[in-house]
Amino acid sequence: MIFLDEPTTGLDPRSRATMWDIIRDLLKNGVTILLTTQYLEEADQLADRIGVLSSGTVVAEGTAAELKQQVGQDRLELTFRDETELQTALGILGGQAVRDERKQFGLSAAVDDSRHLKRILDQVEDSGTDIEHITLSRPTLDDVFLTLTGKSAPDPGAERAEALAT
Repeated sequence: MIFLDEPTTGLDPRSRATMWDIIRDLLKNGVTILLTTQYLEEADQLADRIGVLSSGTVVAEGTAAELKQQVGQDRLELTFRDETELQTALGILGGQAVRDERKQFGLSAAVDDSRHLKRILDQVEDSGTDIEHITLSRPTLDDVFLTLTGKSAPDPGAERAEALAT
């Protein structure tokens, strides 16, 4: 068993990838690794099981997929050319969509499955509204962490993710 505490903190992208390859090789050879990291993409890439700690207490544990499923669905993000097209799309989708504050003429809607995604896109297309840009995103482990621990922590060092890779 190997314990790794923040193994790639401060590494450049190439060195990080090399370290991940070394860790994957160790895992293939049957080594169990307990990985402590605040870089949650690292846990997502390397860990079989992940525990999220907040103020010294485990607030959730499971696989990356199980944890992501806890915080929400896939999100469809649509961007339009102008306010009129955005308002038309918001009217069509009703409560399914909310204005995306990060984008001037964008909206965001939760998507249950591929049929739901197709239905949303068909509704917008049938209205004659042109979609300028489409993005489908999945929750990340960062989303999981922020949802489960809150947006701001009283002690920034008290919250971390523990990952077990076997």
